[in-house]
Amino acid sequence: MSKGFQVAGGATLIALLLGWYALSNLEAGASFTYYQSLEEFTASVDAQAGQPARVHGYVSEGTIERDVGSRSVRFAVQNEPPHGGGSSEGAMDVVFASLETPDLFKDGAEVVLEGRLLREGSIARVHADKLLAKCPSKFEGQEGGPPSTES
Repeated sequence: MSKGFQVAGGATLIALLLGWYALSNLEAGASFTYYQSLEEFTASVDAQAGQPARVHGYVSEGTIERDVGSRSVRFAVQNEPPHGGGSSEGAMDVVFASLETPDLFKDGAEVVLEGRLLREGSIARVHADKLLAKCPSKFEGQEGGPPSTES
């Protein structure tokens, strides 16, 4: 077997593997969107149904219910933080498929959900398989602007 034939065969194999990798990622609905706010997400609920989504919101107060039988947590997310006077009107129901939630997950917590929006009759509900909770106090800037770099 000639050296040229071996190089051509290797290059073809690499091209096929790269093509397969690109197609498999595009078919999975890969998105480069970091996340959508709940307001952006609910504006296009019909287009979002069944598609992978990453949504940002705040846990509505008093909505967290742990269902040990189905090993899931149900809660609602709203667009504005409840501790800042945000209304729960327009909140979206969420089912998280695990009882293991982040330590920071609680009423009013800022969360990012990864999952799919599914319709159950007339109700649209996010079925999340990943749940990220943020602690806003750890990311707030200092009062008076950034620290001075002068010495």
